[in-house]
Amino acid sequence: MALTVHQFPCLSDNYGFLVRDEASGKVATIDTPDAEAILAELAKLGWSLDLILNTHWHPDHAGGNETLKTATGATIVGPAEVTRIAPLDRLVRDGEEVMLGDTRLTVIDTGGHTLGHVSYYDAEDAIAFVGDTLFALGCGRLFEGTAEQMWDSLGRLIALPDETTVYCAHEYTASNARFALSVDSSAALAARAEAVFAARARDEATVPTTIGVEKATNPFLRAPLLRPDAPSPAQAFAEIRAAKDSFKG
Repeated sequence: MALTVHQFPCLSDNYGFLVRDEASGKVATIDTPDAEAILAELAKLGWSLDLILNTHWHPDHAGGNETLKTATGATIVGPAEVTRIAPLDRLVRDGEEVMLGDTRLTVIDTGGHTLGHVSYYDAEDAIAFVGDTLFALGCGRLFEGTAEQMWDSLGRLIALPDETTVYCAHEYTASNARFALSVDSSAALAARAEAVFAARARDEATVPTTIGVEKATNPFLRAPLLRPDAPSPAQAFAEIRAAKDSFKG
């Protein structure tokens, strides 16, 4: 692989991701949930930081930008909405590319959680950094966008190859599994949920996941199958999302 991913927990349930292009030694952080934790991991690894790649503007994703910029001089890259809380050195849009050394990362519009949310996709290594758009057994809450926008965004992600490794930004999988079991009785989901609960009992991460696993078990991606009477796939998704928003389990 050309890209090495170092994953570590930070804040209450976020994951930090430091990614290193092995050919050049260039390093990026995907979002900046906790600047001090990121600096500590960089020191532990002996890496220097070259790029900050933001997925969206929320403080647990871009709140550490200025501290890290000051400490490392890293270039800050992200969608325009990030300027709500921190300046950008480079604004990116859907279809543009960001080079981390020799690694090419394609920007994918994945709005819905926030209007301008983006994901970063490394096709050569089959890796996607999806922020808060797609979670293991879940998806982001619609704070700004519509169900139609989020359904379109999820469609862009599930069009990636099944073997794509998906790095999502939070450890939400156990709670997502409890909801999923309330709307889907598939054997594949039951088996996955059992494995998730066991992993969390051992304090093990359930991130990353893969596109193929999510297509097979994630109720938000399976919404048209679970709500076959809905007038459209986006409406089926909207019904599942609304059910999750009010779920108390």
